[in-house]
Amino acid sequence: QVQLVESGGGLVQAGGSLRLSCAASGRTFSVYTMGWFRQTPGKERDFVTAIRWSGGSTYYADSVKGRFTISRDNAKNTVYLHMSSLRPEDTGVYFCAIAPLRVGSRCLNDYDYWGQGTQVTVSS
Repeated sequence: QVQLVESGGGLVQAGGSLRLSCAASGRTFSVYTMGWFRQTPGKERDFVTAIRWSGGSTYYADSVKGRFTISRDNAKNTVYLHMSSLRPEDTGVYFCAIAPLRVGSRCLNDYDYWGQGTQVTVSS
């Protein structure tokens, strides 16, 4: 099994920054992508960004390009989401997830393992 633990959420004013972390443990895969999704009440989880673990290629939703940066620390099996120039519409619960044997997937259904989520609230 795979365990994912997110941290770093909180309350921030518009224009501010936050960094989320997601530590992975357990089973490993030869090829996989780690992604971040965002969910608001009554809506589906939306793709935010992803990183291919081997090689480090990154993928972003248009709404966060230029403001969010995903990175990884191989030694710590941890992925980070640095969010800057935050907007109220960035508010939501942020989930990290793993898509085994996938490269750069933006599709929710490709992700088999999920963390518990961390709340990010951006006030105007």
